[in-house]
Amino acid sequence: MLQAIKYARGQLEILDQLKLPHAEEYDHIYSSTDAWHAIKEMRTRGAPAIAIVAALALAVELENMKLSSIAEEVKVFIDEKLEYLITSRPTAVNLADAARKLSKVVDVAATKTDASGSDVKNAYIEAAEQMLVADVQDNEAIGRHGAEWILKNTEAGQKGQVSVLTHCNTG
Repeated sequence: MLQAIKYARGQLEILDQLKLPHAEEYDHIYSSTDAWHAIKEMRTRGAPAIAIVAALALAVELENMKLSSIAEEVKVFIDEKLEYLITSRPTAVNLADAARKLSKVVDVAATKTDASGSDVKNAYIEAAEQMLVADVQDNEAIGRHGAEWILKNTEAGQKGQVSVLTHCNTG
């Protein structure tokens, strides 16, 4: 199955959608700057994917860098990076929404008693990873429900052979 996003903690690859349908190439994303350019250049597309790529790129950056042990300093760093990522596609509603949600997670983590920079980082990474999990589940459900409906409600589906052209987050 073709994956638009390949992620493991500390590593992110995105399908370069500018090369489709003639080539299947993945770009390594190491930082929020890499994600910013991938989003701006439209190498990653689709509202949910844009948000997930931005969130995970910052998670990769945080995982692979030395951060302050002070919770508030890590919070400020993350908030600045999220604001920067939004500028890659200022009209992308999902991107801004994801940044707001992640910023709230970071705020909560930073205000806990005895919070460390590591605590804030881990809270961010876990929340970004959960966004990916939820997005994949949503996309699979869209595809599953759509396929069931087509098979049940179309003449071609009742014959058992259907061709469907999809785009964006259809699974």
